[in-house]
Amino acid sequence: MADTVRFSLPKGKGPQLNRRGFLISMCAAGAVFGFPRGGLAAMNPQVADGLPVEAAGARYEPAIWYWLDAEGKVNVNIIRAEMGQHVGTAIARILADELGAKWDDVHIEHVDTDAKWGLMVTGGSWSVWQSWPVYRQAGAAGRVALAEKAAELWGIPASDIKVADGVVSGGGNTATFGELVAQGLTRSFSEDELKALPLKPHSELTMVGKDVTALDISGKTTGQAIFGIDAKVEGMVYAVPLMPPTRYGSEIVSIDDSVAKSVKGYQQTIRLEDPSGTVPGWAMVIAASYWAACKASELVKVEWKAGETAKVGEADIQDHARKLIADESKGAILDTGDTNVNPVFAKAADTIEAEYTTATVLHFQLEPLNALAFQNPEGVWELHTGNQWQSLALPWLQKALGVDENGVIMRSYLLGGGFGRRLNGDYAVPVALASKALGGKPVKMVMMRPQDVLFDSPRSPSVQKLRMAFDENRNVIAMDTAVAAGWPTKVMIPGFMPKGVNGEAYDPFSSDGGDHWYSVGAQRLRAISNDLAESTFRPGWLRSVSPGWINWSVESFMHEAAVQAGKDPLQFRLDLLKAEGRNAGTAPDSVGGASRQAYVLSRVAELSGYGKTALPADTAIGLATTYGQARSMPTWVGGAVQLHVDRKTGHIDVQKIWLVVDCGIAVDPDGARAQCEGSALWGLSMALYEGTEFENGQVRDSNLDTYTPLRMIDTPELVVEIVESTEVPVGLGEPGTTVVAPAIGNAIFEAVGVRLRHLPITPEAVLAALKG
Repeated sequence: MADTVRFSLPKGKGPQLNRRGFLISMCAAGAVFGFPRGGLAAMNPQVADGLPVEAAGARYEPAIWYWLDAEGKVNVNIIRAEMGQHVGTAIARILADELGAKWDDVHIEHVDTDAKWGLMVTGGSWSVWQSWPVYRQAGAAGRVALAEKAAELWGIPASDIKVADGVVSGGGNTATFGELVAQGLTRSFSEDELKALPLKPHSELTMVGKDVTALDISGKTTGQAIFGIDAKVEGMVYAVPLMPPTRYGSEIVSIDDSVAKSVKGYQQTIRLEDPSGTVPGWAMVIAASYWAACKASELVKVEWKAGETAKVGEADIQDHARKLIADESKGAILDTGDTNVNPVFAKAADTIEAEYTTATVLHFQLEPLNALAFQNPEGVWELHTGNQWQSLALPWLQKALGVDENGVIMRSYLLGGGFGRRLNGDYAVPVALASKALGGKPVKMVMMRPQDVLFDSPRSPSVQKLRMAFDENRNVIAMDTAVAAGWPTKVMIPGFMPKGVNGEAYDPFSSDGGDHWYSVGAQRLRAISNDLAESTFRPGWLRSVSPGWINWSVESFMHEAAVQAGKDPLQFRLDLLKAEGRNAGTAPDSVGGASRQAYVLSRVAELSGYGKTALPADTAIGLATTYGQARSMPTWVGGAVQLHVDRKTGHIDVQKIWLVVDCGIAVDPDGARAQCEGSALWGLSMALYEGTEFENGQVRDSNLDTYTPLRMIDTPELVVEIVESTEVPVGLGEPGTTVVAPAIGNAIFEAVGVRLRHLPITPEAVLAALKG
């Protein structure tokens, strides 16, 4: 079934409440944010004060991922960060369903960093996909252990035991989980035994794919939930950073804080010495209050020697990308089958070529970057903050502080937005260094919005060159794609980069999308690292990563190619989506391959009325289809956008968006819809509104007065249809983002006959194209 969501209110309608009135009403309702007790504030959105859930009586731990107690509580350990997506609810549901638990007995606990949890990362739309097999196995372990214990007590075969809704029954006997735990459960499982446990068939799952109450709603609505910005410990001081003119290579020449000393509460300005190289050239203003730190930071005078990129602008970065693309010896060549495209192009009856570009994009998460650091009485450094990739930040912190893996612990908090920015935990390093300079004293940094932006890890600007070759019958016989951008994985965790067929390493998060599911004959994908971008700023992962900008080019280009070949753009794509060879898909994660992408495309065309609906002048529907996050775990999306182009102003009025999404099993249906809706609007925002440029080594826009994401008044009607499936659940946080921009570009072409090849698509660009 399709879900239709309209976000905008008619003008003049709806609640009329100013900011002051909102704050008064919220405080009157009791939703005033509190603070946790010092040093104990690990994120737990289900429990007041963020304190861990304690077991009642006996406790049984079938696997490290959860425990049961004598009251029947099921406490599920979550290593993923919660930033509004209800990830704990989704993962706990997987385990509880396999276990046979009663949902009212389930609690979640977001754990702190410990080596036993393995890789702690929340990104790439991986959370549910990676958790599915692990937590099902863990749930099965508990179910088997409970059944064996009941069988032992009742003297019947374990095969006669039923485990459901928190109760174990068989042979006329019943017992709750808590009663069996109280009897003493000791069954343990090896890794091999866990993997061999029988899992329930899909038909017996009662929570997966059904709506259940989210486990983190109460704390968020009452104000008991603790975000990183809320963290507080006794005796802490506040820090505000003074940031250098370039991301790298800047050095402090002098600091003059004589005027700042007049600010009540100001204490000192610290020059940071950073062995990790994360924040070169930084100073931190220390004060007794946040207000004092902010006020003093405006009065401290710092003289810097700037780094080498102080004059670099956006055009320099993009021109460098074009030079790299022009040199065919540059870049990694991915394994796409027959990559020898040049001979095919040489004998082609016809070819088409185009360049697509995207601007620098910022994260602008609602909660600005913040962290609290101190050395606890045991001598361990504690970092209290919201973070998406603790395993990535810990080595930087260890190096910065000069300690080993036992010397630092990160305590997780709710995130007021992440979108990939908090994958890069660099913001914890300067706070740790400031605390170390003060002898381990608690230091809390909250960045002001311009500081947050200037220290952002933006989505790199990109250049993409695409070519396609046709035979004399207008059939596609080859495709050549080259993509160049700054690579976040290369900069931050190069060990995550695989090697291409030419032996060169590549960033999968800067090449995914180019390795599409179309059968195009010979195919080459060349992924190129823009070293000038990487030396100017620290490229970051932003929601949808490279599929968000590469699919913009691929799907727009597919429409261009269809026009060149004189074919219908829908049928042109469907003819190329053949589930054969490398595009046939593999078990368990991409069963069906290109045929599933063909389905979502044909279905969204049907749902939107593409090619069949009569529309007003300068109004059209555009199609696109993408996959995300990667070929190894694809969520296939068909997208359609209806829009109107104002020929006088260049304004694009997006009227309606349709998405058809095949993500395998939708574990959390309500969350799945929300993720699709949010990602589609993010895609719309980046297509028409978001984008900045580098000027003199820094981004031009540092606040929301000039950087203008999608506003509520501009949100269109959304129709989301999720394909019913029993296949492995894959990602949903990002794929919906990737399809919107190319659908918009294709709709503009259908409406007024002009092709836009740069994001964001501005009214000025539309007018220039119309005049051209």
